[in-house]
Amino acid sequence: MKRSSLSKIATLLTSLTLPAFALFAQTSSSPAADQPQWGEKHSRNMVSSEKDLPETFGAGSRVRGTGEIDITGAKNVKWVAKLGAQSYGTPVVAEGKIFVGTNNEAPRDSRFEGDHGVLMCFDEKSGEFLWQLIVPKLIEIKFSDWWYCGINSTPVVEQGRAYVVSNRGEVMCLDIEGMADGNDGPYKDEGQHMVYGDAAPKPPGKKDADILWLYDMPKELGVKPHNASNCSILMDGDLLYVCTCNGVEWTHVRVENPKAPSLIVINKKTGKLVARDNFGIDGDVVHGQWSSPATGRVGDRQLGFFGAGNGYLYGFEMLDPDNLPKIDRKSKTRLIEKLWWVNGHPLAQTQDDVPLEHCHDTRSYEVVANPVFYKNRVYVPFTQEPFHGKTEGWLTCIDATKTGDITRGGIIWSYDKTGATVSTVSIDDGLVYAADFAGRVHCLDADTGKVYWVHEAGRPIWGSTMVADGKVYIGTGRNTVSVLATGKKLKELSKIRMRDKVLTTPVAANGVLYIATNKHLYAVE
Repeated sequence: MKRSSLSKIATLLTSLTLPAFALFAQTSSSPAADQPQWGEKHSRNMVSSEKDLPETFGAGSRVRGTGEIDITGAKNVKWVAKLGAQSYGTPVVAEGKIFVGTNNEAPRDSRFEGDHGVLMCFDEKSGEFLWQLIVPKLIEIKFSDWWYCGINSTPVVEQGRAYVVSNRGEVMCLDIEGMADGNDGPYKDEGQHMVYGDAAPKPPGKKDADILWLYDMPKELGVKPHNASNCSILMDGDLLYVCTCNGVEWTHVRVENPKAPSLIVINKKTGKLVARDNFGIDGDVVHGQWSSPATGRVGDRQLGFFGAGNGYLYGFEMLDPDNLPKIDRKSKTRLIEKLWWVNGHPLAQTQDDVPLEHCHDTRSYEVVANPVFYKNRVYVPFTQEPFHGKTEGWLTCIDATKTGDITRGGIIWSYDKTGATVSTVSIDDGLVYAADFAGRVHCLDADTGKVYWVHEAGRPIWGSTMVADGKVYIGTGRNTVSVLATGKKLKELSKIRMRDKVLTTPVAANGVLYIATNKHLYAVE
């Protein structure tokens, strides 16, 4: 497979990547602080109340032969840290550290050459490299772990623990101090885990990750990921909600294991399976499943929202840890039942039976972006496959208060000018900011869907918009970052030429803007 094909597949994972001690966020009013998960807690809304963020900054200059960036004279740049050569994981910032998924094309450890998944941890203040999780490729399932994709998932961090999905489809709990404070937790096989198969283990050092527990979805559940494993885990109290990424087999003709779950729940303390979905997705997956679940409070119910590879959005009741459902005899586990569902294929608005087609030439729709919860509504784009040249898609606003099949009665408004997209929306002050694969940013009214403006940022856009400090930040595959003013009138504040592609979503935390390019992580203030 040609290296040029990688960008058609791997970076779908970036738009994608939430503790319950705060009630479910519906606005951008949370205080400026860490950014320990994708977007706001629970809602997935990528907004921040950080202030005094820059309108522009310098990209520095590339140092020949080293791969480093010289930031001498670079405006507003605090520090730059080297990543791999392809980075699809959106950074998170928590407890004095930054975590970002990348690959191993610029090895930090000479013991590990070649293609591996990597999660790097840096010091928040200085950008100093602290430790890394290094994971061998999942070669046992063909086309399940695409070449040089690395680790694509965005972790969620809480109280000294980072929870992430590896490139091998493993749900992991990591000590955020790495091995520097010893090998903690019940898991002691880090040395063996870092190598392929039965190869001799590599003794872990202080710059290696400390795995506290590990749940192997392919091994335990028969999950067969396609192209990549990616999920920004949704944390709700002691429960972790995880998209399994189960997809089609390598010929794209069928789902290899239709009985594998699409959504599971794991106990964050023990790493044990708690429940799985009973949505009936089975073999109806167009390509893969890469969206991450969200949640929000609707009336007196705590609801979850999951966008699936069959082109449906599902609403379900979140589990009550004190009143879990009984174990199902057939599946031998607890089941998550759907409360409502929307078929996202436009033909489903008027046609009862809409056949699903698998890739490569599919005309079916799927959900790749994360659903965003905002004021009793869920905002999510349904899209055709941009990775195989399809161009159709539409952004929808869905009433989360309904029940049953709400395909024809639950869509409050829709907008079909985004076309195909893998980007999650941002919602701030009643306005929706949505990017599309063709390189445009759209501003719409959250209540009505009225379009206020469309900006040509440059194709392709794999990441998502981030709103903070009256600005909309968006990176592109054209080596640029655009900074737009929020509001109903379009105003481009700046367009920064970067040294590499930006295929992730910008984040803001503690007064600093973080942008991961393919090869470097920038801290800007």
